[in-house]
Amino acid sequence: MGGQRGAGLPRGEDHLTGQDGDAVALPCPPGPGPRRVLLTGGAGFLGQLLQEALLAAGHRVVSVDVAANPGVHPRLSCIRGDIRDAGLLGDLAARHGFHTVFHVAALLAHAVSDRAELWSSNVDGTRVVARTARDHGIAQVVFTSSNCLWGTGLGRPVTEQDAPAPVEIYGRSKLAGERILLDEYAGDFRTVVLRCPTIVEAGRLGLLAILFEFVQEGRTVWTVGGGSNRYQFVAGGDLVAAFLAALDHPATAVFGIGSDDVPTLREAYAEVIAAAGSSSRVGSLPRRLAVPAMRVAHRLRLSPLGPYQYRMIAQDFVFDTTAIKRELGWRPTLTNAQMLVRAYRYFVDNAAEIRGRTGVSAHRRAADMGIIRVVKWLS
Repeated sequence: MGGQRGAGLPRGEDHLTGQDGDAVALPCPPGPGPRRVLLTGGAGFLGQLLQEALLAAGHRVVSVDVAANPGVHPRLSCIRGDIRDAGLLGDLAARHGFHTVFHVAALLAHAVSDRAELWSSNVDGTRVVARTARDHGIAQVVFTSSNCLWGTGLGRPVTEQDAPAPVEIYGRSKLAGERILLDEYAGDFRTVVLRCPTIVEAGRLGLLAILFEFVQEGRTVWTVGGGSNRYQFVAGGDLVAAFLAALDHPATAVFGIGSDDVPTLREAYAEVIAAAGSSSRVGSLPRRLAVPAMRVAHRLRLSPLGPYQYRMIAQDFVFDTTAIKRELGWRPTLTNAQMLVRAYRYFVDNAAEIRGRTGVSAHRRAADMGIIRVVKWLS
Protein backbone atom coordinates (compact mmCIF):
# COMPACT_ATOMS: atom_id res chain seq x y z
CA MET A 1 0.00 0.00 0.00
CA GLY A 2 1.15 3.49 -0.63
CA GLY A 3 3.11 5.07 2.22
CA GLN A 4 2.77 8.63 3.43
CA ARG A 5 6.35 9.74 3.91
CA GLY A 6 7.07 12.89 2.05
CA ALA A 7 6.05 15.86 4.15
CA GLY A 8 7.59 18.78 2.34
CA LEU A 9 6.30 17.77 -1.08
CA PRO A 10 4.46 20.63 -2.80
CA ARG A 11 0.90 20.63 -1.51
CA GLY A 12 -1.62 19.35 -3.99
CA GLU A 13 0.68 18.49 -6.89
CA ASP A 14 -2.22 17.49 -9.12
CA HIS A 15 -1.15 15.87 -12.39
CA LEU A 16 -4.66 14.99 -13.54
CA THR A 17 -7.93 16.54 -12.46
CA GLY A 18 -10.18 15.87 -15.42
CA GLN A 19 -10.31 16.30 -19.15
CA ASP A 20 -9.79 20.04 -18.95
CA GLY A 21 -7.40 20.01 -15.99
CA ASP A 22 -9.68 22.05 -13.73
CA ALA A 23 -9.78 21.01 -10.07
CA VAL A 24 -13.52 21.42 -9.57
CA ALA A 25 -16.20 19.34 -7.90
CA LEU A 26 -17.91 17.52 -10.75
CA PRO A 27 -21.59 16.56 -10.56
CA CYS A 28 -22.29 13.41 -8.60
CA PRO A 29 -25.90 12.67 -7.67
CA PRO A 30 -26.91 11.73 -4.12
CA GLY A 31 -28.08 8.22 -3.32
CA PRO A 32 -26.95 5.02 -5.03
CA GLY A 33 -24.92 5.59 -8.15
CA PRO A 34 -21.65 7.37 -8.96
CA ARG A 35 -19.81 8.70 -5.93
CA ARG A 36 -16.93 11.06 -5.28
CA VAL A 37 -14.34 9.03 -3.40
CA LEU A 38 -11.14 10.11 -1.66
CA LEU A 39 -8.65 7.26 -1.95
CA THR A 40 -5.61 7.39 0.34
CA GLY A 41 -2.62 5.34 -0.75
CA GLY A 42 -3.84 5.21 -4.33
CA ALA A 43 -0.34 4.65 -5.74
CA GLY A 44 0.14 1.46 -3.72
CA PHE A 45 -0.69 -2.09 -4.72
CA LEU A 46 -4.18 -2.25 -3.23
CA GLY A 47 -4.76 1.41 -4.05
CA GLN A 48 -4.19 0.81 -7.75
CA LEU A 49 -6.62 -2.13 -7.76
CA LEU A 50 -9.25 -0.04 -5.99
CA GLN A 51 -8.68 2.95 -8.23
CA GLU A 52 -9.21 0.89 -11.37
CA ALA A 53 -12.37 -0.74 -9.99
CA LEU A 54 -13.89 2.54 -8.80
CA LEU A 55 -13.32 4.19 -12.16
CA ALA A 56 -14.73 1.17 -14.00
CA ALA A 57 -17.85 1.45 -11.83
CA GLY A 58 -18.36 5.08 -12.82
CA HIS A 59 -17.14 6.80 -9.65
CA ARG A 60 -14.96 9.92 -9.44
CA VAL A 61 -11.71 9.37 -7.57
CA VAL A 62 -9.18 11.68 -5.93
CA SER A 63 -6.05 9.75 -4.95
CA VAL A 64 -3.61 11.06 -2.34
CA ASP A 65 -0.22 9.42 -1.97
CA VAL A 66 3.36 10.59 -1.50
CA ALA A 67 4.33 8.33 -4.40
CA ALA A 68 3.58 9.15 -8.01
CA ASN A 69 0.33 7.64 -9.24
CA PRO A 70 0.51 6.39 -12.86
CA GLY A 71 -3.25 6.48 -13.37
CA VAL A 72 -4.75 8.60 -16.14
CA HIS A 73 -8.52 8.92 -16.48
CA PRO A 74 -10.99 11.80 -16.95
CA ARG A 75 -12.62 11.00 -13.60
CA LEU A 76 -9.33 10.66 -11.70
CA SER A 77 -7.31 13.31 -9.88
CA CYS A 78 -3.89 12.26 -8.53
CA ILE A 79 -2.43 14.35 -5.72
CA ARG A 80 1.10 13.87 -4.41
CA GLY A 81 0.87 14.68 -0.75
CA ASP A 82 0.95 13.37 2.80
CA ILE A 83 -2.27 12.34 4.53
CA ARG A 84 -0.95 13.96 7.70
CA ASP A 85 -1.29 17.31 5.92
CA ALA A 86 -4.64 18.41 7.37
CA GLY A 87 -4.72 21.51 5.19
CA LEU A 88 -4.34 19.46 2.02
CA LEU A 89 -7.08 16.99 2.94
CA GLY A 90 -9.36 19.79 4.07
CA ASP A 91 -8.85 21.69 0.82
CA LEU A 92 -9.61 18.58 -1.23
CA ALA A 93 -12.73 17.78 0.80
CA ALA A 94 -14.02 21.32 0.41
CA ARG A 95 -13.40 21.31 -3.35
CA HIS A 96 -14.70 17.86 -4.19
CA GLY A 97 -17.46 17.15 -1.67
CA PHE A 98 -16.53 13.51 -1.04
CA HIS A 99 -19.14 10.97 -0.08
CA THR A 100 -16.67 8.26 1.02
CA VAL A 101 -13.03 7.86 1.98
CA PHE A 102 -11.33 4.59 1.09
CA HIS A 103 -8.44 4.78 3.55
CA VAL A 104 -5.85 2.17 2.53
CA ALA A 105 -2.62 4.17 2.93
CA ALA A 106 -0.19 2.58 5.38
CA LEU A 107 3.50 2.09 5.98
CA LEU A 108 4.56 -1.54 6.40
CA ALA A 109 6.98 -2.72 9.07
CA HIS A 110 9.26 -4.53 6.61
CA ALA A 111 9.33 -1.51 4.27
CA VAL A 112 10.65 1.10 6.73
CA SER A 113 13.24 1.16 9.50
CA ASP A 114 11.86 4.22 11.31
CA ARG A 115 9.26 2.96 13.79
CA ALA A 116 8.26 6.50 14.79
CA GLU A 117 7.55 7.36 11.16
CA LEU A 118 5.44 4.22 10.72
CA TRP A 119 3.40 5.06 13.81
CA SER A 120 2.98 8.69 12.82
CA SER A 121 1.95 7.85 9.28
CA ASN A 122 -0.47 5.06 10.18
CA VAL A 123 -1.96 6.52 13.35
CA ASP A 124 -1.64 10.29 13.07
CA GLY A 125 -2.54 10.02 9.38
CA THR A 126 -5.72 8.13 10.24
CA ARG A 127 -6.65 10.78 12.79
CA VAL A 128 -6.30 13.50 10.13
CA VAL A 129 -8.48 11.45 7.76
CA ALA A 130 -11.11 11.07 10.50
CA ARG A 131 -11.05 14.76 11.41
CA THR A 132 -11.41 15.71 7.75
CA ALA A 133 -14.38 13.38 7.36
CA ARG A 134 -16.09 14.87 10.42
CA ASP A 135 -15.39 18.50 9.58
CA HIS A 136 -16.52 18.20 5.96
CA GLY A 137 -19.58 16.00 6.39
CA ILE A 138 -18.14 12.95 4.62
CA ALA A 139 -20.66 10.17 5.12
CA GLN A 140 -18.40 7.12 5.28
CA VAL A 141 -14.83 5.91 5.83
CA VAL A 142 -13.84 2.41 4.72
CA PHE A 143 -10.58 1.34 6.37
CA THR A 144 -8.22 -1.57 5.81
CA SER A 145 -7.14 -3.17 9.04
CA SER A 146 -5.20 -6.41 9.42
CA ASN A 147 -4.94 -9.85 10.92
CA CYS A 148 -1.81 -8.42 12.58
CA LEU A 149 -4.24 -7.36 15.32
CA TRP A 150 -3.46 -10.80 16.75
CA GLY A 151 -0.03 -12.20 17.56
CA THR A 152 -1.20 -15.80 17.52
CA GLY A 153 -4.14 -17.77 16.25
CA LEU A 154 -6.95 -18.75 18.60
CA GLY A 155 -7.19 -22.39 17.57
CA ARG A 156 -10.40 -21.59 15.67
CA PRO A 157 -11.58 -18.98 13.15
CA VAL A 158 -11.27 -15.47 14.60
CA THR A 159 -14.53 -13.49 14.82
CA GLU A 160 -15.28 -9.80 15.00
CA GLN A 161 -16.04 -10.21 18.71
CA ASP A 162 -12.57 -11.52 19.61
CA ALA A 163 -10.42 -8.97 21.43
CA PRO A 164 -7.34 -7.93 19.41
CA ALA A 165 -3.90 -8.60 20.90
CA PRO A 166 -1.18 -7.31 18.53
CA VAL A 167 2.48 -8.07 19.28
CA GLU A 168 4.31 -5.80 16.82
CA ILE A 169 4.17 -2.17 15.74
CA TYR A 170 2.23 -2.55 12.50
CA GLY A 171 -0.56 -4.46 14.23
CA ARG A 172 -0.61 -1.93 17.06
CA SER A 173 -0.82 0.92 14.57
CA LYS A 174 -3.79 -0.72 12.82
CA LEU A 175 -5.57 -1.26 16.13
CA ALA A 176 -4.97 2.39 17.03
CA GLY A 177 -6.44 3.37 13.65
CA GLU A 178 -9.55 1.30 14.32
CA ARG A 179 -10.01 2.92 17.72
CA ILE A 180 -9.71 6.41 16.25
CA LEU A 181 -12.42 5.70 13.68
CA LEU A 182 -14.73 3.57 15.81
CA ASP A 183 -14.34 5.26 19.21
CA GLU A 184 -12.90 8.79 18.98
CA TYR A 185 -15.09 9.68 15.99
CA ALA A 186 -18.05 7.42 16.70
CA GLY A 187 -21.24 8.95 15.35
CA ASP A 188 -19.47 11.50 13.14
CA PHE A 189 -19.61 9.24 10.06
CA ARG A 190 -20.17 5.59 9.24
CA THR A 191 -17.06 3.40 9.40
CA VAL A 192 -16.55 0.02 7.75
CA VAL A 193 -13.39 -1.78 8.86
CA LEU A 194 -12.12 -4.65 6.70
CA ARG A 195 -9.65 -6.79 8.64
CA CYS A 196 -7.45 -8.38 5.99
CA PRO A 197 -4.99 -11.24 5.93
CA THR A 198 -2.14 -11.22 3.41
CA ILE A 199 -3.33 -9.88 0.05
CA VAL A 200 -2.27 -12.04 -2.90
CA GLU A 201 -2.83 -11.13 -6.53
CA ALA A 202 -1.02 -11.16 -9.86
CA GLY A 203 1.56 -8.39 -9.49
CA ARG A 204 1.91 -8.75 -5.72
CA LEU A 205 5.59 -9.25 -4.89
CA GLY A 206 7.30 -8.15 -1.69
CA LEU A 207 8.13 -11.16 0.46
CA LEU A 208 6.19 -13.48 -1.87
CA ALA A 209 8.92 -12.90 -4.46
CA ILE A 210 11.31 -14.83 -2.20
CA LEU A 211 9.05 -17.90 -2.33
CA PHE A 212 8.64 -17.52 -6.09
CA GLU A 213 12.39 -17.30 -6.69
CA PHE A 214 12.92 -20.52 -4.74
CA VAL A 215 10.28 -22.27 -6.86
CA GLN A 216 11.58 -20.87 -10.14
CA GLU A 217 15.10 -22.11 -9.38
CA GLY A 218 13.97 -25.53 -8.15
CA ARG A 219 15.11 -24.90 -4.57
CA THR A 220 13.60 -26.54 -1.52
CA VAL A 221 10.67 -24.50 -0.20
CA TRP A 222 10.85 -24.56 3.56
CA THR A 223 7.99 -24.79 6.01
CA VAL A 224 8.20 -24.76 9.80
CA GLY A 225 6.94 -27.65 11.88
CA GLY A 226 5.84 -29.68 8.86
CA GLY A 227 3.79 -26.94 7.17
CA SER A 228 0.55 -28.27 8.67
CA ASN A 229 -0.63 -24.80 9.66
CA ARG A 230 -3.51 -23.17 7.79
CA TYR A 231 -2.94 -19.51 7.04
CA GLN A 232 -5.63 -17.56 5.22
CA PHE A 233 -5.00 -15.15 2.33
CA VAL A 234 -7.37 -12.88 0.43
CA ALA A 235 -7.31 -12.33 -3.33
CA GLY A 236 -6.78 -8.71 -4.33
CA GLY A 237 -9.83 -8.80 -6.60
CA ASP A 238 -11.96 -10.31 -3.84
CA LEU A 239 -10.88 -7.59 -1.40
CA VAL A 240 -11.73 -4.91 -3.96
CA ALA A 241 -15.18 -6.47 -4.37
CA ALA A 242 -15.67 -6.15 -0.61
CA PHE A 243 -14.74 -2.45 -0.74
CA LEU A 244 -17.29 -1.84 -3.47
CA ALA A 245 -19.90 -3.80 -1.53
CA ALA A 246 -19.12 -1.67 1.55
CA LEU A 247 -19.82 1.55 -0.36
CA ASP A 248 -23.11 2.89 1.02
CA HIS A 249 -23.33 0.20 3.72
CA PRO A 250 -25.86 1.85 6.04
CA ALA A 251 -24.11 1.19 9.34
CA THR A 252 -20.75 1.17 11.09
CA ALA A 253 -19.33 -2.36 11.00
CA VAL A 254 -16.19 -4.46 11.40
CA PHE A 255 -15.61 -7.47 9.15
CA GLY A 256 -12.98 -10.17 8.92
CA ILE A 257 -12.30 -11.18 5.32
CA GLY A 258 -10.39 -13.99 3.61
CA SER A 259 -10.48 -17.09 1.49
CA ASP A 260 -12.59 -20.20 2.06
CA ASP A 261 -11.37 -23.81 2.40
CA VAL A 262 -7.92 -22.77 3.62
CA PRO A 263 -5.35 -25.52 2.88
CA THR A 264 -2.21 -26.21 4.86
CA LEU A 265 0.82 -24.18 3.86
CA ARG A 266 2.48 -27.39 2.64
CA GLU A 267 -0.51 -28.13 0.39
CA ALA A 268 -0.56 -24.59 -1.03
CA TYR A 269 3.18 -24.63 -1.76
CA ALA A 270 2.89 -28.04 -3.40
CA GLU A 271 0.19 -26.72 -5.77
CA VAL A 272 2.41 -23.80 -6.81
CA ILE A 273 5.35 -26.15 -7.43
CA ALA A 274 3.18 -28.48 -9.51
CA ALA A 275 1.69 -25.62 -11.55
CA ALA A 276 5.19 -24.26 -12.18
CA GLY A 277 6.55 -27.63 -13.30
CA SER A 278 9.37 -26.97 -10.84
CA SER A 279 11.77 -29.53 -9.39
CA SER A 280 11.33 -27.88 -5.97
CA ARG A 281 10.16 -29.93 -3.03
CA VAL A 282 8.57 -28.86 0.24
CA GLY A 283 10.91 -29.29 3.19
CA SER A 284 10.40 -28.78 6.90
CA LEU A 285 12.44 -27.08 9.62
CA PRO A 286 11.89 -27.83 13.32
CA ARG A 287 9.81 -25.12 14.93
CA ARG A 288 11.90 -24.99 18.12
CA LEU A 289 14.97 -23.99 16.10
CA ALA A 290 13.54 -22.07 13.16
CA VAL A 291 11.39 -19.50 14.98
CA PRO A 292 14.13 -18.38 17.44
CA ALA A 293 16.60 -18.16 14.53
CA MET A 294 14.15 -15.95 12.59
CA ARG A 295 13.72 -13.69 15.62
CA VAL A 296 17.47 -13.24 16.05
CA ALA A 297 18.03 -12.61 12.34
CA HIS A 298 15.28 -9.98 12.34
CA ARG A 299 16.67 -8.20 15.41
CA LEU A 300 20.09 -8.09 13.78
CA ARG A 301 18.44 -6.72 10.60
CA LEU A 302 19.73 -9.67 8.61
CA SER A 303 16.30 -10.88 7.48
CA PRO A 304 13.12 -9.24 6.15
CA LEU A 305 10.99 -11.73 8.09
CA GLY A 306 9.46 -10.13 11.17
CA PRO A 307 6.87 -11.23 13.76
CA TYR A 308 4.06 -11.23 11.18
CA GLN A 309 5.98 -13.65 8.98
CA TYR A 310 6.90 -15.93 11.89
CA ARG A 311 3.20 -16.42 12.44
CA MET A 312 2.36 -16.96 8.77
CA ILE A 313 5.10 -19.56 8.40
CA ALA A 314 4.50 -21.43 11.65
CA GLN A 315 0.96 -20.89 12.97
CA ASP A 316 -2.70 -21.13 12.04
CA PHE A 317 -4.72 -18.00 11.37
CA VAL A 318 -8.16 -17.90 9.75
CA PHE A 319 -10.91 -15.29 9.97
CA ASP A 320 -14.53 -16.37 10.31
CA THR A 321 -16.13 -14.66 7.29
CA THR A 322 -19.76 -15.36 8.22
CA ALA A 323 -20.55 -11.71 9.00
CA ILE A 324 -19.22 -10.16 5.79
CA LYS A 325 -21.01 -12.79 3.71
CA ARG A 326 -24.27 -12.11 5.53
CA GLU A 327 -24.09 -8.30 5.72
CA LEU A 328 -22.41 -7.41 2.41
CA GLY A 329 -23.35 -10.44 0.31
CA TRP A 330 -19.64 -10.95 -0.34
CA ARG A 331 -18.04 -14.26 -1.38
CA PRO A 332 -14.40 -15.15 -2.13
CA THR A 333 -13.70 -16.44 -5.63
CA LEU A 334 -10.16 -17.81 -5.29
CA THR A 335 -8.45 -20.29 -2.98
CA ASN A 336 -5.03 -19.70 -1.44
CA ALA A 337 -3.37 -21.97 -3.98
CA GLN A 338 -5.10 -20.34 -6.95
CA MET A 339 -3.96 -16.91 -5.77
CA LEU A 340 -0.37 -18.04 -5.34
CA VAL A 341 -0.27 -19.70 -8.77
CA ARG A 342 -1.54 -16.51 -10.45
CA ALA A 343 0.98 -14.37 -8.59
CA TYR A 344 3.81 -16.81 -9.43
CA ARG A 345 2.98 -16.76 -13.14
CA TYR A 346 3.06 -12.97 -13.12
CA PHE A 347 6.47 -13.08 -11.39
CA VAL A 348 7.90 -15.39 -14.05
CA ASP A 349 6.33 -13.61 -17.02
CA ASN A 350 7.57 -10.18 -15.89
CA ALA A 351 10.91 -11.10 -14.29
CA ALA A 352 13.09 -8.73 -16.33
CA GLU A 353 10.84 -5.73 -15.81
CA ILE A 354 10.49 -6.48 -12.09
CA ARG A 355 14.27 -6.45 -11.59
CA GLY A 356 14.45 -2.94 -13.00
CA ARG A 357 11.69 -1.41 -10.88
CA THR A 358 12.48 1.61 -8.73
CA GLY A 359 10.31 4.09 -6.88
CA VAL A 360 7.36 1.70 -6.48
CA SER A 361 5.52 0.50 -3.38
CA ALA A 362 6.92 -2.35 -1.28
CA HIS A 363 4.34 -4.78 -2.67
CA ARG A 364 5.33 -4.06 -6.28
CA ARG A 365 9.02 -4.92 -5.90
CA ALA A 366 10.85 -7.99 -4.65
CA ALA A 367 11.91 -7.82 -1.01
CA ASP A 368 15.61 -8.01 -0.17
CA MET A 369 16.34 -11.59 0.93
CA GLY A 370 19.11 -10.74 3.34
CA ILE A 371 20.37 -13.86 5.10
CA ILE A 372 17.65 -15.93 3.40
CA ARG A 373 19.88 -15.92 0.31
CA VAL A 374 22.27 -18.17 2.21
CA VAL A 375 19.37 -20.55 2.91
CA LYS A 376 18.57 -20.51 -0.81
CA TRP A 377 22.13 -21.45 -1.77
CA LEU A 378 21.96 -24.38 0.64
CA SER A 379 18.53 -25.56 -0.51
